[in-house]
Amino acid sequence: MPLYAYKGMTTAGKSTKGTLSAENLAAARARMRQDGIFLTDINETQQAARRSTGPREEGRGFSIDLSFLRRIPAMERAVATRQLSTLVGAGIPLVESLNALVQQIEHAHLEAVMGDVRDRVNEGASLADAMQNTGQFDTLFVSMIRAGEAGGALDVVLERIADYLESQVSLSNKVSSILIYPAVMLLFAGLVVAALVTVVLPQITGLLLSLDQELPFYTRWIIAGSDFARNWWWAMLLGLVAFGFAFRSVIATERGRAVYDTVALKLPIVGRIVRVLAIARFSRTLSTLLSSGVGIVQALEISRHVANNKVIGEAITNARTSIVEGASIAAPLRASGEFPPLVTTMIEVGERSGEVDQMLIKVANTYDEQVENTISRLTALLEPMLILLMVGIVLVIIMATLMPLMQITNSLS
Repeated sequence: MPLYAYKGMTTAGKSTKGTLSAENLAAARARMRQDGIFLTDINETQQAARRSTGPREEGRGFSIDLSFLRRIPAMERAVATRQLSTLVGAGIPLVESLNALVQQIEHAHLEAVMGDVRDRVNEGASLADAMQNTGQFDTLFVSMIRAGEAGGALDVVLERIADYLESQVSLSNKVSSILIYPAVMLLFAGLVVAALVTVVLPQITGLLLSLDQELPFYTRWIIAGSDFARNWWWAMLLGLVAFGFAFRSVIATERGRAVYDTVALKLPIVGRIVRVLAIARFSRTLSTLLSSGVGIVQALEISRHVANNKVIGEAITNARTSIVEGASIAAPLRASGEFPPLVTTMIEVGERSGEVDQMLIKVANTYDEQVENTISRLTALLEPMLILLMVGIVLVIIMATLMPLMQITNSLS
């Protein structure tokens, strides 16, 4: 929606100026008349024009949605949130704090989004409503901001949000850095095998076939596999892409996602990592929401989505229902069988002592460390396994081609 900067006179004869959002210039003038302001000047601001430029333009016959390229990284949001917390905590009015924040943000899309938030707050909207209207901040973020505004502790809540975002980014970076080496090894092994099958093997098999000798069964299999890979590589690539699209379509449905999450939790080793990650996200999110003043029922609903697992989410939903009926949180979580005894016991102790948020943050810290340690041990085991696998494949190919040559050489001698 366009943003207009105006100057005018109030009914009391005082000069006034500001900005407002409206569908067009006529709507802006009509709104000013309703507010009792006689306009002397009104123009659409260049900043609004820049923000209103989206990934596509109306009236064009063809457009490409590139909104995914404008996604705001979590670390950028964390840095901006901490800066806003510092400004608000220093006693600077919210609009001035937002204006100072916009001036120092380097990420172009985040700068435009926060500029829109600043203008909406300047028009009288709450910070939570302004952020929600941008569509760039999730329910967790908006709910905590709303609770902070209601409790008069916006700076404290902003700091907690920054801590939460930074912890999530830190865990994600640690997991990614651990997985980089085995991923590179797997890619290298695939390239070596592909080169052998498509380049080296055809030359050797041509020589073997030209000798018109009976070849061992394993050599014939290797030759057949090489021919299939060279002739039908495009079909295998298309099949892989089709499988990827079909898989995404299936898990996008409620039933498909439930089946996928159930199977993922039952897988050896991987299932434990998936469960620990989901519980760590749930515990940290719920702790952050409760310590920020968000109600327990709403906090559980938000945490259910953040856990990103249908099975764990169902257990959390049962806990929310239990809370509404006047019972505890720990009992339905324990009854689900999806939460380890450590989690339910600490929640139960927290409920008795009135420090559920503190117990949950301890659970989250413990499980984050477990995720990092488990993945580190797993990758330490995967590295030699990948090397052995690559060496084994190369040896099989070499033996399948060299053995017939040796047999032919021996027969000729």
